[in-house]
Parts: sequence; structure tokens; C-alpha cells
Amino acid sequence: MNFSRVLPAALCCLSLPVLAAEARRPLNFANDIVPILTKGGCNGGGCHGKASGQNGFKLSLLGFEPQEDYEHIVKEARGRRIFPAAPEQSLLLTKGTAQLPHGGGKKLDPKSEDYQDLLRWIREGMPYGSDSDPKMVRISVEPGVLTMPLKGSTQLKVTAHYSDGSTRDVTRRALYEANEKAMAETSETGGVRLFDLPGDVAVMIRYQGKVTTFRATVPLGAPVDKLPPVANDIDRLVFAKLKTIGIPPSDICDDGTFIRRVTLDITGRLPTADEMKDFMASAEPGKRTQLVNRLLDSAEYAEYFANKWSALLRNQRTQPTYARGSYLFWSWIRDSIADNMPFDQFAREVVAASGSLDQHPPVAWYRQVKEPKTQMEDVAQLFLGTRMQCAQCHHHPFEKWSQQDYYGFAAFFANVSRKNATAKDEEIIFNKRGAAQMTNIRTKQPVTPTSLGGEPLKLRPEQDPRLELAGWMSRKDNPFFAHTLVNRYWKHFFNRGLVEPEDDMRETNPPVNPELLSALAAEFVRGGYDLKALIRSITTSTTYQLSAVPNQYNARDRQNFSRYYPKRLNAEVLYDAVNRLLDVESSFAGQAPGTRAVALPDNSYNQSNYFLTVFGRPDSSSACECERTQEASLAQSLHLLNAADIQNQLARANGRADRMARDASPDDDKITDVYHIALSREPNAAEMKLAHQHLAKKVQGKTGEESLKARKEAFEDILWALLNTKEFLFNH
Repeated sequence: MNFSRVLPAALCCLSLPVLAAEARRPLNFANDIVPILTKGGCNGGGCHGKASGQNGFKLSLLGFEPQEDYEHIVKEARGRRIFPAAPEQSLLLTKGTAQLPHGGGKKLDPKSEDYQDLLRWIREGMPYGSDSDPKMVRISVEPGVLTMPLKGSTQLKVTAHYSDGSTRDVTRRALYEANEKAMAETSETGGVRLFDLPGDVAVMIRYQGKVTTFRATVPLGAPVDKLPPVANDIDRLVFAKLKTIGIPPSDICDDGTFIRRVTLDITGRLPTADEMKDFMASAEPGKRTQLVNRLLDSAEYAEYFANKWSALLRNQRTQPTYARGSYLFWSWIRDSIADNMPFDQFAREVVAASGSLDQHPPVAWYRQVKEPKTQMEDVAQLFLGTRMQCAQCHHHPFEKWSQQDYYGFAAFFANVSRKNATAKDEEIIFNKRGAAQMTNIRTKQPVTPTSLGGEPLKLRPEQDPRLELAGWMSRKDNPFFAHTLVNRYWKHFFNRGLVEPEDDMRETNPPVNPELLSALAAEFVRGGYDLKALIRSITTSTTYQLSAVPNQYNARDRQNFSRYYPKRLNAEVLYDAVNRLLDVESSFAGQAPGTRAVALPDNSYNQSNYFLTVFGRPDSSSACECERTQEASLAQSLHLLNAADIQNQLARANGRADRMARDASPDDDKITDVYHIALSREPNAAEMKLAHQHLAKKVQGKTGEESLKARKEAFEDILWALLNTKEFLFNH
């Protein structure tokens, strides 16, 4: 039989599926299968990706180790998870589709593309792929930046770019997360839906260890015809943003509000009644700038910011013999701030500290932070705004940092050594000679000191790698150091960082005003890392001086600084403010009478002072600002309302209430004085009337000592009411 004529006719029925099969791209485990597991959450920390796995099945977290995952799926447990003879019956599929009991529930739809790819992969013999297969180098998103209306929506398209120049649409398998949950929500397939809050929102997109970000600007669209005067570049950039998104700023605050606000923010104390009255009476046009300068030159400024940095630098007294060292370290921090030590030098003195406590008090930092990995993590978070902890065990899920980056950065501290000093429980810190290196726990290979995003350094055995690290941090082109500090200080003064949290500066967590952050960082570097100059720029800006009272448009603004965002007084400041109002001299063991809570050198006083504990004074056990509790609690409210120590101070003999009752001066003057002390303003007519009514009610029908006692109780009530007002408890 001649097949030459019938063969083509027979093949015509087969040619299309055969050609289609040949044209299908071969599956690669890392490129095609792992993303399915990641999208389904199978390799997440709460499922099979946790350290011990789940129910005997372990995957690498978020699929960062595909070779290990391949072994676990295909070869582990004698291959029980895969059934090539009947692929549909593989445990990987029957559990994923919930045909068999599965603790994680249904993760796959049999009709989905993910299921079909898994099925095809098993049918084709579970290939891992070859070394010559293209590897993904980055992902991109379209659109990258978009201006969207309130309650608007859009669909993102995510493209993976490979080493051979090819691209692939991976929208359905990428993961999406909005950084402002109150502004937007995302769907599993890349849809973005906005709510009714104006501002900026970013969506982090993650696929196979690569990340990118979509940013949306959401205007309110209100007219911004009249802006307050521009004092400096801060105002220029803030007001430009407000004009773009259509949010008019509030008016400038009055003098009483300003002196209270800036005195609390710079010195951690209330202004005195005399300071307030003098400031209000002054007609000098530059009096606000002059006030800022006076506050920055005060010892109280140094004490207050020493309190901040002492907590962040873990200045703990975990045992009695640490008292000397903790006080020396706190004193050094305070003196450095008072002398306006450039911040790059301040960081260098801590990071590269060597010697004894007497020679160089910052070595106390190494007393609490003993391991090279912990030292690196603290430095990265504190001075570079980079949270490296996740990268110790796996690739950082939200960043580009790998385990190699982690151990390369930790290697800067590999040669830090210590020996006993003459004083008990004190040490001498030094850098030992030799090659500084750490071992990557996954590859088991040595890693030499490497800056973030840089190349491994070649150092001589006698060189201290920490000095190289400090030099790299303070380089003018360092993308982390200056940005982190100015963002941290911006948060201190505005109650919201340009990046939130203030120590999480990453590509997938962009600033709400990138131009402002860059301008502040550049000016900070040009000015020689001058902290006082930075504070001066912030507090003399019109933006800082805006009222906290919203207008008809900006009440819901939480990120554009169209008004001042009120913030609760922190534990130490509130404790001192209550003492000031009640005219109480504080008493702390080992400290001079009247020492402010913000001037306490370490964490040891928390245990003996319930007020500081309940209001969230940090224990100095981490380098994170989050350790300080700023949230209100029932325990705090109850303490202010009826704590025995506060009631005793209110009622004590010769206390403020007692003296007010015995003072023959007009009640109007006495009531006005306590309003000056507590709120830096005059009482209004309604408040004055209410105070007089309460006094009259208390003394009605009483004479002599009984009347005096009743007046004292009335003044106690007035003071008690003031210290429980939000106006007193907040800086506004």
C-alpha cells in the first residue's frame, strides 16, 4: 500500500495537538510550580513554610529555596506526595483541592490554570529544569504610578523579566498588599479598589522573591487658593503636595498652643506660667524662632533627647553592678546632644566603640548587645532603617536582602571581642586581629564584611571593620543613613513619619512625600549632620505651626501634614507634667530630689514606679521605637482617675490645692494660673464660670475650718479635672 497519499491526510487530524504540545513552554519548577505554592499560602509561615513544617511536610518560607522544596515534594517520604501513574491522585492535588482532608482547606480549583499546570508538571515527569533555563531577574507593574479618584479602582498587570530577555505575565500568581489598609484593598488577581480617604497609597507586589510597588495618588480635589506663608523648603514641598491633592491646610496655631507644643517636643516639659505669659505678651516678629533657639540651648533639650537615644541604644541596668555603666553611657549621650555632636560622629562612636567604660562610655552598648548578629540587626534598624532580622534564615519577604547580605553585614562585627575590666561585671571591648568573617548557615561558606548593596571588602588583619562600616554609613551617597534619621525626627515632631514605621525604610514602603524626605536628608548631609539645625528647620516651619483644629476638608487627612496631628504625652513627659501641675517634687532612688522622669538614666526605675510602667516607658530591650507604648488603655484611665498616689498628692498638706484654698488672692487669678500651667492658655468664660460654681457649691453653708476644707477639696477637684482632660494629656 502506498502511504504517500494517505499519511498526510491522517496526520492532518493529529498535527494541531502535536504542534500545540511542542509549542508549549516546558515547565520549570522554580519558575512555574513554586509561585503556585506561594500564591496559595502553602509555604507561608503559618503553614508548611514555618520552621518545623506542618504535619510532616516542610517547604522553604515563601519558596526562597526551590531545590529544597523539590526534594520535599518529589523525593521525601518515598515520593508519596506525587503519583506519576495517576497524576490526578497525587496527594499534592487531592489535598490542595480538599478531596482529602487538609488542614489548610481548599487551595486549588480543579478548573484553574494553577491546577492544570501542576497536573501537567506531574504528567511530564516532575522536571526541575536545567541550568540553562532562564532565571527571573525582576518584575515590573503597569501602571507604576497613577492618579485615581476617591473610591476608584484599577487593574494591575505584573510582568516577570527573565535572564534571556523574555517576559511573562504573572499577574494572577503575584501577591499584593496595600500599605495603608484604610485607603485601599487589593484582590488576589491584582485589582486595586480605593476607599474614600485622600492621600497616597502604595501596593507591594511580590513574586518569587522579587518585589515592586504600585503607587496611587488620591486627590480630594478641594480648592487650595490660599496657603499660609512659606518659611522654608519643608513648607514649599508640603504645600505643593497639598495643592496637588486638593487639601487646604489648617490655619497657623496661636502663640499659647505653639509654646506648649514646641516646649514639650524639644524639652519634654510644660512651659512655665511665666514663660507662657512673657511669650504671649511679646510683639517681636521672630519670637517663635527665638523660642526654638532658647529651647535647643537648654539642658532640658539634651536630657529629653538623651532619654530617647538611651532607650534605643538599650541602656539597661539588668543587674545592680551595671549602674555605673548605664549612668556613664546616659551622661555621654546627654553631653553629645548638648554639644551638638554631628550625628555621623555619634553613630561612629557607638558602632566602633572600644576600650573601657571610663575611656569610652559607648562601649556599654556592647554590654547589652553581645552577638555579632544582634549588633548588626540593631545598627541596621537604628541607623539605616532596615530590618534585617528576617534575612537570617531566609530571603527577606518584603525586601531584596538575602541570607548572604545578612551574614555579610554581620561580618563587620565578627571580630568584636571582650575581656574583663577591673570593675566587677564591666568589660573592655576591642577588635581582635584576623580575617573578619561569618559563616552563612545555609551555604556553610564564609562571608566577609559587605555593606548593604555593596561588594565584599578586602581588609587587612589589623583593620577594624567597624570603622569601615561607620565610614560607609556617613558617606554622602549612602541611601539609608540620613534618610532614616530625618524620618525618625520627623516622626518625633509630627506624630507620623514620612515613612511608617519610622525604622522600616524599604522600596516596598515608600514615603508619603518622597521629595520632602530626599530634600531633608540632603540638607542634613550638607549641614554636617547637625541635629539642632534639623530640629530648627522642622519647628520653625509653617507646617509644624499649623493648628491641630481641622477645617472642613482636612479632618480625615492622616499623612499629608495639612494640620498638626495631636499625640499623647509619653510616660515620662506626662509624669513630669502631672508633678508640675500638682507642684510635686519627684523622688527616684539614687537621683537628686526633683529629677525629671525624662532625665532618668536607664530602665531600672520602671519597676519601682507604676505610673511609668502603665503609661508605657520602654524597657530599653530593643532598638525599635515600637517598644514605647503610646496607645491609651483602661489601666491608664483608671490610674489618672483614682490612683492612690495621685489622690494623695492632690490632698496633701501644703500642696497646690491646699495653698490655693489658703491664698487670699482672687479665685480668678488662681484658676487662671493653673490653666496657664496645665494648658498654656487662659480659661474661657464657661470654664471660669464652672469653676466658680463648683467652689460655691462646695462651701455653701460652711464656715471656718469646715469652709477652708471644702475650698481645698474644690480646688483638688479642679486640678483633678484638668489633668484628666485630653487637652492636658495630648500635645496638640
